[in-house]
Amino acid sequence: MGMKNVRLRNPLARRSGTPTRSRASLGLLALPLAAVLIGATGCSSDDSGDSAKDTSSTASASAGAFPVSVDTKFGSITVKEQPERVVALGWGDAETALALGVQPVGESDWLAFGGDGVGPWAKGLYTKSPEKIGTMEPEYEKIAALKPDLILDTKSSGDQTRYDTLSKIAPVIGVPKGGDQYKLSWEQQTRMVSTALGKKAEGDKLIQGVEDKFAAAAKAHPEFKDKTVTLASKTSVGWGAYVSGTGRVDFIKRLGFKNNPVIEKQAGDAFSVSVSEENLDQFDADLIVTAPIGLKPAQVTSDALYKKIPAVADGHAMVFDEGGLSQAFATDSILSTTYAIDHVVPEFAKYVKK
Repeated sequence: MGMKNVRLRNPLARRSGTPTRSRASLGLLALPLAAVLIGATGCSSDDSGDSAKDTSSTASASAGAFPVSVDTKFGSITVKEQPERVVALGWGDAETALALGVQPVGESDWLAFGGDGVGPWAKGLYTKSPEKIGTMEPEYEKIAALKPDLILDTKSSGDQTRYDTLSKIAPVIGVPKGGDQYKLSWEQQTRMVSTALGKKAEGDKLIQGVEDKFAAAAKAHPEFKDKTVTLASKTSVGWGAYVSGTGRVDFIKRLGFKNNPVIEKQAGDAFSVSVSEENLDQFDADLIVTAPIGLKPAQVTSDALYKKIPAVADGHAMVFDEGGLSQAFATDSILSTTYAIDHVVPEFAKYVKK
């Protein structure tokens, strides 16, 4: 089976909006040589609610649900009453809120979707478009002007200064312990956000639905069991690969795959590691999945050393192209993950070594 460029969109190839957004893009692309090579990973759910009012962030929650407390790296955060104006800053936080029937008044568009700032799997869930906020460098004055009563920042850098500045504006649901550098699964994110919004039961239902979908996909593809996968990336800076603690690796593990152990041994605090050109043979696995970031797919598939990797030579390597699947795999929200299960998993099945 030959290599195929799956028609997908690069998750971090571009960012729209303000100069803040541009700086964010450069920062994320530099991170695996500093902290992360590329942005983190998934999901889609049909369970979503409608917001009750344009000026409010929320659909109805039980009045008896509050106060609620959410454990974070920065301590236990108490939300005293139902939030009416939510700002969602973390990667996938806005989509998670929308899945629970809550429309943020402001959000960060991490993958430069444009429009309402969310992926196609969340299309139509806003009745009023949110204010766009910067990503890695959020505009604090703009956030304050929205007068939020709750800020979601569950999947972010975990930077103390960022948290301290935001907490002067409103209560902040920041990263959990161990969640620095975007190391937060869609499941953890959904639990934290649903609790903060007084919708824990709804969140649990959404999570169960996605877990059932993963189980069904794994059952439908027994050939995935214990097969090794390398989740690679290439940017203008160089090559990298994801390690445990990231959405993409969590995604493949739920399907029965194992992350490439050679790559996994190199894991540090970041969610990816850099791999030198001369060491590309470390990518060899039962399946190699590569995302070109800011590059054309041909800049991956034409690389002489890449083509020499046994899995590539044998046709067990796929390369993401521009399109929704790459973004779904990268977003790793409760909504984008279901979409990825439906559409990315069949692509894996085409290339995995039988």
